[in-house]
Amino acid sequence: MKSITTSLFRSVTVAAAVLVGSSLSTAVSAQDPYTVGVEASFPPWAYVESGEFKGIAIDAMKAIADEMGIEIQFQDMPFPSLIPALSAEKIDILATGLTVTEERSKAIDFTIPWWETNDVVLVPEDSDLNVFTAVCCGARIGVQGGSSQQAWMEDNVVDSDIDVELAKYDSYVTAVDDMAIGRISSVIVDDTSAQEYINAGKPIEIAGKIYIRAPLALAVSKGDPQDILASLNQGIMAIYESGKWQEIIGHYIPGITPPAIPGNMPDFVDTYAKPVAGLPELGNE
Repeated sequence: MKSITTSLFRSVTVAAAVLVGSSLSTAVSAQDPYTVGVEASFPPWAYVESGEFKGIAIDAMKAIADEMGIEIQFQDMPFPSLIPALSAEKIDILATGLTVTEERSKAIDFTIPWWETNDVVLVPEDSDLNVFTAVCCGARIGVQGGSSQQAWMEDNVVDSDIDVELAKYDSYVTAVDDMAIGRISSVIVDDTSAQEYINAGKPIEIAGKIYIRAPLALAVSKGDPQDILASLNQGIMAIYESGKWQEIIGHYIPGITPPAIPGNMPDFVDTYAKPVAGLPELGNE
């Protein structure tokens, strides 16, 4: 348990043990940070540069931790492992460009939404494929395993008996690199990440957009066993209202105007039913 309340309790316990010379002080740590699971190959949300974690989710989590007075540590994991790890309480918080879906809401709890995204169809920059031919007619399409893009393609394309093959990757960076050398026809990814790859000089272009207006959020284990959801919600609003959030976004995606926080959240997200933890004035009625 790593809640603020628990940390304070531990601090008092350790101090008392030291005063009476108890050996208990050597068995309990007052500095027990929350473990934040990230996918450090998903720019601009999280990546590693010169041995350091960087990205929107990384800087935002650091700012939230500073606001709320909590300690955090980052743990890099493949995206398909993040939600199972959070469900099993092997990590305490999931911070990445995580799309809110009904299926995921049954396994984990979401914070207030902090971003909104659409998906795009990426093709090689010299390709003659358009948004339709890139996802039909024998195309081999790259998606990240376990992603909302995989679920959308399966529900709307594969299950409609359209002649396509899905190639599932651990990382979208690998999928884009495979497309550049002709192993796959196209890649379906969120528009924020797609623009990051184009800005980085990848030989790709956007063939078209899939308008889904999906919210993104942080997540905690189902039932919030660490009692951290209220602090995260308050921290998100604090960095948004202070302008820190806009500063972080501007650093990683220059020229973009971030969506207002909180954005729209689907009714199936029970943690956004009024009153929301830590922000009782918010929430769906």
